[in-house]
Amino acid sequence: MTDELSILGIECFAHHGVFGHERRDGQVFVIDLTLGVDTRPAAASDDLAETVDYGGLVDRVVAAVQRDPVDLIETLAQRIADVALLDGRVEWARVTVHKPDAPIQATFDDVRLTITRHREVAGAAGTEPERPRPQP
Repeated sequence: MTDELSILGIECFAHHGVFGHERRDGQVFVIDLTLGVDTRPAAASDDLAETVDYGGLVDRVVAAVQRDPVDLIETLAQRIADVALLDGRVEWARVTVHKPDAPIQATFDDVRLTITRHREVAGAAGTEPERPRPQP
């Protein structure tokens, strides 16, 4: 069982997209991030070191969004999930990338993609965990 830590509405200006004008001019992307975290150790100790520092996480997410452009929001969402899962306390990450100014020739409210990624577990998907090799 995990708790959920959410950071919603992280605005980033970046140059992602398939079209040249998106890469050239850039646009706003809005990120919603929900993490599966066991918050009991932090609650017991009242110590920031026992939980996810969401201020630092937001800085890393913004940096990940603003670095080298990609064509698809699918790629961007995966990049953000990978950043969130670097913290060993995060069991899973749900990332929503909003692209409110997507180049669509109709009136619309938002384009968004939501993905959920789980921490890889040794031995999952039929693989064996690596075992120490005996020394000769």
